[in-house]
Amino acid sequence: MSYAGELKPTDAWKLLAEDKQAQLVDVRTRPEWMFVGLPDLAGLGKKTLLQSWQVFPAMEIDGNFAAAVSQQIPDRDTPILFLCRSGGRSRAAALAMSVVGYRKCYNVAEGFEGNPDAERHRGKSSGWKAAGLPWIQE
Repeated sequence: MSYAGELKPTDAWKLLAEDKQAQLVDVRTRPEWMFVGLPDLAGLGKKTLLQSWQVFPAMEIDGNFAAAVSQQIPDRDTPILFLCRSGGRSRAAALAMSVVGYRKCYNVAEGFEGNPDAERHRGKSSGWKAAGLPWIQE
């Protein structure tokens, strides 16, 4: 297994910007994508790949996850960055893809929204949004 490790959101953005092959896979659920927002990679000429790690609403791990990602990203040497709300699901997804032979799987530590702040709100103290990285709300 060759899990590549954790990247802070700004380091993830830098890798996506510098490596034309690098891909971002958002493993959150459809409701999260719709209501919380999505990383916007348009400025890099890329699109975020959307593939849920868990199936909403039961939140069971999608047994088809690795096959679905492999279909979208067949080259096992492609750097793949996995993102979720705060880094838990995306770490599990990165590890799972490492197990099936992908050699450059990263977890975006802190995720899209990060951990809750003192008022128990996400997206302000850590994560993709708090880092000021591009994102969109659909």
